[in-house]
Amino acid sequence: MARAAQSASPVAISPLTPVPIGTRRGHSQPLDLPELVQRVLFVATEMADFIKAGGLGDVAAALPRAVRGACDSRVLLPGYPEVLQRLPQLRPVGRVSARAGLPACTIGMAVQADGLPIYVLLSPGLYEREGSPYVDGQGQEWKDNAVRFATLSHAAAEIAAGRAGLDWAPQLLHLNDWPVAMAAAYVRWDRTAVPTLLTIHNLAYQGLFPYALAPVLGVPAEHLDELHFHGQMSFLQGGITNATRLNTVSLCYAQQITAPDDGCGLHDLLARRAAGGHLSGIVNGIDASWDPRRDIHLKAHFGIGEWTGRATNAHAVRKAFGLAPSTGPLFAVVSRLVHQKGLDITCDVAPQIVAAGGQLVVIGGGEPQVEAQVQALARRYPGRVGAFIGFEEALARQMFAGADFLLMPSRFEPCGLSQMYAQRFGCLPIAHATGGLVDTVEDGVTGFLFHGANADGLRRCVERAMRTFRLPGLLQAMRRAAMLRPGGWDAAGRAYLALYQQTCQVAA
Repeated sequence: MARAAQSASPVAISPLTPVPIGTRRGHSQPLDLPELVQRVLFVATEMADFIKAGGLGDVAAALPRAVRGACDSRVLLPGYPEVLQRLPQLRPVGRVSARAGLPACTIGMAVQADGLPIYVLLSPGLYEREGSPYVDGQGQEWKDNAVRFATLSHAAAEIAAGRAGLDWAPQLLHLNDWPVAMAAAYVRWDRTAVPTLLTIHNLAYQGLFPYALAPVLGVPAEHLDELHFHGQMSFLQGGITNATRLNTVSLCYAQQITAPDDGCGLHDLLARRAAGGHLSGIVNGIDASWDPRRDIHLKAHFGIGEWTGRATNAHAVRKAFGLAPSTGPLFAVVSRLVHQKGLDITCDVAPQIVAAGGQLVVIGGGEPQVEAQVQALARRYPGRVGAFIGFEEALARQMFAGADFLLMPSRFEPCGLSQMYAQRFGCLPIAHATGGLVDTVEDGVTGFLFHGANADGLRRCVERAMRTFRLPGLLQAMRRAAMLRPGGWDAAGRAYLALYQQTCQVAA
């Protein structure tokens, strides 16, 4: 009874105090951090430099670079074909021994042009195959994902323990999502004195596998309960249980996942970790190259107050989607077309947008039934609604630069990037008040928020946006505020440096 009462509502979580990042040429020596956290190994299954399946790829490309002014950060990735092709200078530097049914692997290393070191786990049988990091060409999960990602997790733990033969040893492991969450468990089970930070980018993906695989993965019998989740093993639960500290990609999401509605069955465990002060939230940054003043993909550049440039881009977007000329508001959706993102809610409200003189453009791909719903909407309202199934970054950037409003009725949103890119381009988000959308959209100032992921809530919010559109002074003031909102990686990097310090202090 006490446990249920504890997790019935979200646990309050305090924000972190950022740490200054020193600036100087080169990164051989860290700045402004105590001795206990100068070397960090960032472990991930994707990185935008080489291969990207989601937002984690962007984070893995940006965050290790954002903190390199203050610590020696390096990245560990699996040896996918895309990684090997882009790192021809890769050289072997270490080796990881086998663990139970997990194979021995070689570790390669290369340094990016900007000085960021990349370690690559070489195991042709596990990683050198066509497809995404997680699924094959038909969208089916690789049948050996448990072994593939447990092997990567084991390699990270062995590097931390100094057993991989490298001439460098991390003082902290920064782990990302379920595929590498088991590294925290291996580190603790092996009594390695290196703290671990596990970042949960999306709690809905937990890495569930049959118990029969436990001996293959080298899970000690006495620790099986730490992975137990409704009759299966949960890699993510193993990480949440064993990591020194946890964080998510927004403060609001960190609080939400400690309650049943958003806790995906792990809310009690997360509430206990939060109550102990071991759960926090940091909003992701966005790529600084998305800048309307110099973006090469735009039809016209513009800055704050230069609204004729926005109008030029709006005209180009309407032309690209086959819409009729209009002086009414242009609404956009830049999203994966999946149930989580609330596209069914958008489709329910689209007739009101059209009836009020607005237009709607949608870009994205995802679940076939959602794609079909969007395409049907475009056929129903030719010249008023346009859809592009798939993704073209150039077109997405033009949409941010030309649309007046961005629709984001997500049912849940751990962080969200589209709303921050939209703000950078003066496009005002209309978003469901959940997760990172709460942390990044100030209602009535840098966008609009509504409560309850349903058509009525979105419809009322669209009406507010329409009224704002008819008040040019207010519209331009909100655009200015949105474009001035800090959204780069500097602030996020400083917050992570503070979290790195705290993680090491907890373990000390």
